[in-house]
Amino acid sequence: MVGPNVVLDVMPRVGAPVQIGLIETMRAREGRVPWLERHLARLKASLAALGAPEPPAELADLVRFAVGTGDRVVRVQLTDGHAEIATREVNAEQSLRIVVADEIHRPYPYKTTRREQFARAYASARRARAHDALLVTANGFVAEGTAWNLFWWESGSLCTPAADLGILPGLGRQRVMEMTDVKEARVPVAALAGRSLFITNAVRGIVEVSLLDGARVPRDPKTAELASAFWLF
Repeated sequence: MVGPNVVLDVMPRVGAPVQIGLIETMRAREGRVPWLERHLARLKASLAALGAPEPPAELADLVRFAVGTGDRVVRVQLTDGHAEIATREVNAEQSLRIVVADEIHRPYPYKTTRREQFARAYASARRARAHDALLVTANGFVAEGTAWNLFWWESGSLCTPAADLGILPGLGRQRVMEMTDVKEARVPVAALAGRSLFITNAVRGIVEVSLLDGARVPRDPKTAELASAFWLF
C-alpha cells in the first residue's frame, strides 16, 4: 500500500524540456476510484484533440496502486506520454465562501497545466479570506471556478454556464446533467443575486455556496437531494 501524499513518476525523462501537461483529478472512495474509466476516457479524448502521445498502457493499474485504502484525492499529470501520480487528503469543507475574481476568464476546454489564471484567482480569493473564486469572461458572463463548475436554481429550474463560453466540461458537471434537466445560460454576476448556488467537481461532488462576494446565498433543499445521489450509479 502506498502511503499518504505519495508521488509516483512513470518513466521520467531526465533533462527533457518542460511540456504542457494534461491533468485528471479523481476521487478515491474506500480504496476505489469509481469514475476512473470516465477520467481516462476524457484524458484520451483530450490527448487526441491536442495531438499528444497516448498515456502509459498500465496507467489505470498505477492509479489503483497509488490509492491504497480509504478516501483520497488522486492527481494524474501526463506530459509527453509520461505520467506523474500524487495523492492527498480530501477537503471536507461543506459550505463555501466565494468571491468574484478580478482575473478575466480565458477559454479552458482541456484540463492542462496552463492554469495560471486559476492560480491567480485562487490566491486573490484566499487573501480576501474566501475559500475560492468565480471567474467571469471578458464579456461579463459567469464562467467557472478555479477547479469546479457552477450551478444555480432559478424559478425551480437548474442552470449552469454555457459550455460554449470555453469552460472546462467537468465530469462533476456532466454527472449533474445526467441526474436532472439543466439549462445552459449566459448570465452576468448580477443574475446570481438571491439565487441558491452550488459548485461541483469529480473530487468534492456537490458543495453548497454560502456567501458570494459577502452576500448570503439562500439554500435550496433540491441541492441536498442531488448531492445524496451524486456518487450513486
